[in-house]
Amino acid sequence: MEKKTIRIGGASGYWGDAAMATPQLLAAPQLDYLVYDYLAEITMSIMARARAKNAELGYATDFVHSAMAANLPSIAERKVKVIANAGGVNPRACAAALRKLVAEQELDLKVAVVLGDDLIDRKDALAGSGVVEMFSGSAFPHVDSVASINAYLGAFPIAAALDAGADIVITGRCVDSAVTLGACIHEFHWAPSDYDRLAAGSLAGHILECGTQTSGGNFTDWEEVAGSLVDAGYPIAEIATDGTFVCTKAPGSGGLVSVGTVAEQMLYEIGDPCAYVLPDVVCDFSQVRMRQSAPQRVEVSNAAGAPPPANYKVSATYADGFRGGEIRTVYGRDAERKAQRIAETVLTRSGRALQSKGLPPYSESCVEIIGAESHYGEARRTREVREVDLKVAVRHPSGEGVRVFFKEMVGAALASPPGLTGFAGGRPRPSPVVRLFSFLLPKSEVEITVEFDGVELNGLELDRAVLALDTATSELASEVASGTTDPAAAHLALEQEETVAVTLERLAWARSGDKGDKANIGVIARDPRYMPYIQAAITPELVAARFSHFLEGKVECFSLPGLPALNFLLHEVLGGGGIASLRNDPQGKATAKFY
Repeated sequence: MEKKTIRIGGASGYWGDAAMATPQLLAAPQLDYLVYDYLAEITMSIMARARAKNAELGYATDFVHSAMAANLPSIAERKVKVIANAGGVNPRACAAALRKLVAEQELDLKVAVVLGDDLIDRKDALAGSGVVEMFSGSAFPHVDSVASINAYLGAFPIAAALDAGADIVITGRCVDSAVTLGACIHEFHWAPSDYDRLAAGSLAGHILECGTQTSGGNFTDWEEVAGSLVDAGYPIAEIATDGTFVCTKAPGSGGLVSVGTVAEQMLYEIGDPCAYVLPDVVCDFSQVRMRQSAPQRVEVSNAAGAPPPANYKVSATYADGFRGGEIRTVYGRDAERKAQRIAETVLTRSGRALQSKGLPPYSESCVEIIGAESHYGEARRTREVREVDLKVAVRHPSGEGVRVFFKEMVGAALASPPGLTGFAGGRPRPSPVVRLFSFLLPKSEVEITVEFDGVELNGLELDRAVLALDTATSELASEVASGTTDPAAAHLALEQEETVAVTLERLAWARSGDKGDKANIGVIARDPRYMPYIQAAITPELVAARFSHFLEGKVECFSLPGLPALNFLLHEVLGGGGIASLRNDPQGKATAKFY
């Protein structure tokens, strides 16, 4: 008889997540799967550099030696299956290291590997094909600077590996939610045309993919959970055949699973909620509903889906010089003016030193005086502050140029206004700048294979969605979903009511994240009755004004009446994003709390 519900534990939100996740989740009753998400664009570039130095590296080594080594006997005993994108840019090496551990512990566990995402061997052909960056339209970077090229694969190859009998599935680059959706497709036999179910399974994966960020981490109402996060519970999704699921956590663990925590995670790092594009399905989360069905249990339903795109998104990372920065504290009267003068002195001296060495000027510099009015644009007016953090950063084509900056930053200590101090443990070193280049590639041009215990499988329907729908495209509308309150009409109606002023945080939860050089801010009403007030007060124009000192692009607003919530997408606001950025918050993680 077909299982009606499966329980999947999200054991990793990024490369470097806490080691306590795996044993904690294995102690939870009736667990069927452990899924691990390790990869981001930055991670891929780091792994690519590791593989370049050592052909046996390029994967998440802590997955093998920390998450798996001590826990394989329990995994085998409990018959829990494992799916992880820990393979990075070298999934075969990851699988080989894992099989060695399995053999040493004399366990009966079969390891499969999904291959085909790595396109680095095609960089010359891609460079000559006229491919352009999908957002900026820029040309393909110089091939000598390219470190990695990976297609974002979907979930059907993972399901095929499980169908073949794999106990552990290792992938390279796939979309984060695929490790969860692959288990659902295998268990429930969902077809490529089961769009609503595929969207629901993808949403479950999106909720699990950031670990304890779903169960109290980074939560707006942090006071409710602050004391228990030392033992924060990693999330578990109980997924039914129809795609509805309950989000919970391991019994006895810390943290909190509530409508607020789960809703914040749903809006984390998304753009248009009506058209969240994945390789297997285009998701519409605008009408998703959440209900607190019991303490630490949130029921999630009503995701919708449409046919997937005909292309894979492909991301290349490439080197673009070096960067470096330092943070110093400035105390006393006129702290902000003193900090500004110090920054000007350091950058002027650095510029002169570059010229004397025959080096070009800095490609970019960034000065942020954290804690001062200037850092918050028009959002805050305070009395004079007597303590600020000065952050100065530069980018240069060479590491030597960045080293010049570090030397002058140190030299400013004895040639600055009074009050400059800071904790330091030696002069820092230049860091490589890695940029992201994303483009679309027809699915027919990406060959996916599965190796089962080192042998390539033949005759499997590796990507049923690709085979059946490789010409399908999504034309989902990105307009505000029907039935929502028009902001202008709401504002007019509310002007006629007697109202009181309250902070936005009294009415809503909020979370932010990044997508390259874009940041999103999801704002979720604590009570549906608050939404007209939120919608009337918080407009794209207001958000653009608040971030005008950072923002270089437009601001879009999308509605999610099912929660209800708004999602603001800020374009060109992170200074390039990731490790290409000189900003203090290069990934937009704190953007929702900025004011």
